[in-house]
Amino acid sequence: MTDHTHGTAAPQHGHHHHHGATEMDWDAMATHLERDAEVYTPVLEQAAAWLRDLLTESGPGPDAVRRVLDVGSGPGVTSCLLAHAFPDAEIVAVDPTEALLDRARDRAARLGLADRFRTQAAELPDGVDGVGDADVIWSSKALHHVGDQAAAVDALARLLRPRGLLVVSEGGLPARMLPRDFGIGRPGFLNRLDVVHEDWFVRMRAALPGARDLVEDWPAVLTAAGLRSPRSRSFLLDRPAPLDPATRAYAVTQFERYAEVFGDELDAEDRATLDRLLDPADPAGLAHRGDLFWLSAQTFHTARAA
Repeated sequence: MTDHTHGTAAPQHGHHHHHGATEMDWDAMATHLERDAEVYTPVLEQAAAWLRDLLTESGPGPDAVRRVLDVGSGPGVTSCLLAHAFPDAEIVAVDPTEALLDRARDRAARLGLADRFRTQAAELPDGVDGVGDADVIWSSKALHHVGDQAAAVDALARLLRPRGLLVVSEGGLPARMLPRDFGIGRPGFLNRLDVVHEDWFVRMRAALPGARDLVEDWPAVLTAAGLRSPRSRSFLLDRPAPLDPATRAYAVTQFERYAEVFGDELDAEDRATLDRLLDPADPAGLAHRGDLFWLSAQTFHTARAA
């Protein structure tokens, strides 16, 4: 459910599962992945601006960036944001799912970016060798779906041009959408959902092909891949109550996914709480609550090629 120390393998950020299943149907998730990135656009824009600052501090500067890879791009929302952040660069959206790359191309065309926007179907870690090198490589909430995450970082590091930057987004803080005591069931409901999600995440990772344990010290992982000057920074998404309609609809979708994935693992009282929150006719449901908000943090880790 959360963008936590493992990254975002959970329904909050658009991954598809049913009743504890750990396999993802990314094609079916396309619309939700787009909505997710759109809600998180302020965070993504801040992170891109931070990268520009890092490039300004050391190196030829952000305006010298000529090629950017968005690895694990999904439907291309972030890819297009990167195109605005680096206006002189070719942007390459890299993802193994062709249906998502189709959406990425359509989005780029709608935004007038088609002349410098490319897509390539490839999967981490072994499939990216033919993607070509780049000045900036971005991978957000993708590595935790790769069995051998260290090998994936190694593969990306090999694609960096001299003094290029690799940025990996994994981790942050759990999203909070309701007060600790919101008047239904036992207080601390969201904390208990966190625990259920943690169990799911462990199962998901263990089921991946070639799964290997990794101490999630991302600066150390980047350094082990031969990169230098690791830096980390977190950005806050703070949408206070009352939520705008689009973010409220997004929040409702998250809770619907909790019901899909975790409902059978909740105790009777917490399941009843979740059912009430999702009941559009219940005055205490999400559709009517004035105290619904969205507060979360997403962490970005970066390091530089020699």
